[in-house]
Amino acid sequence: MRMLAGLIAPHPHTFTLIGDHSLTARPMERIRKPLGQMGAKIDLVDGHAPVTIFGGPLRAIDFTTPIPSAQVKTAVLFAGLQAEGTTSLSEAIRTRDHSEHALKAFGATLTRSGERLSIPGGQKLKAIDATVPGDISSAAFFLCAALLFPDANLVLDSLGMNPTRAALLDVIAALGGRIKMLTVEEHHGELIGAIQLSPGGVTPSGPFTISGALTAQVIDELPVLAAIAPYTANGLIIRDAQELRVKESDRIALVAKNLRAMGAEFTELPDGLEIAGGQSLHGAQIDSGSDHRIAMAFSIAALRASGDTEIHGAEAASISFPEFFTSLDALAQR
Repeated sequence: MRMLAGLIAPHPHTFTLIGDHSLTARPMERIRKPLGQMGAKIDLVDGHAPVTIFGGPLRAIDFTTPIPSAQVKTAVLFAGLQAEGTTSLSEAIRTRDHSEHALKAFGATLTRSGERLSIPGGQKLKAIDATVPGDISSAAFFLCAALLFPDANLVLDSLGMNPTRAALLDVIAALGGRIKMLTVEEHHGELIGAIQLSPGGVTPSGPFTISGALTAQVIDELPVLAAIAPYTANGLIIRDAQELRVKESDRIALVAKNLRAMGAEFTELPDGLEIAGGQSLHGAQIDSGSDHRIAMAFSIAALRASGDTEIHGAEAASISFPEFFTSLDALAQR
């Protein structure tokens, strides 16, 4: 919704973007500010969707993202592509750059100098034959599941290995995963490869800490990493993740609620969690909050728990991964 707003704002029509319950909970003020500076008029409902866009000619701006967000960055780039002048955007923490690679692949001129991106307006794009790799955020659930069982052996092919996303693999390795790169190819600036994962890697002597720029790079994977953290050897500390409180749900609060239900020991922080390792959890009634990542994260935690787990609102997984439970069932050995 955020990215689409930037794409359509330069067009002289009125658009209304409406989302489901979870999408309506996401803050949209962060795209209204830059697009408004460019000349678009955008109406929100208490800072959220429905989003009504009164489109028209836009002018270039020089914008600094106050919160690391690849979606806001992309909205500004899409709008800048069609604006008068050259739009510049700066981000203190580099976020996912799929849109940057895609724009270049489609023929756009886009330059980066350190933290600063620039895109001239009035450009035309050309069609391409694109390869879309597997989503590492979706693969994260299976990678985390493989960490939980000593005899696990997981191979994932055609996986997106973009450096702004593959930091997840560094976290998996720090939590005890042994990762072997099998193949790597480049398609339109995106790295696509196959990896093999098994447990038994070297772990740090204390809890592994995710903070700062690393938090921004694995923001979508944090719920499942937190869900399996009690089973890891030394636990996990998550900081600088206050953005999780304004996703489809307050993901920090929901993770805490469900870890507590499963008997985990941890400390909830305003911007994250401190979770001890070496724990045994039991099955429980899980509240997904209709959040797809919470539903999938705790289905992974449930694999290792004693007793049965029931996930309320498990159908939310279909928002991003309709085949999730079918795939998990096919991978699990009983």
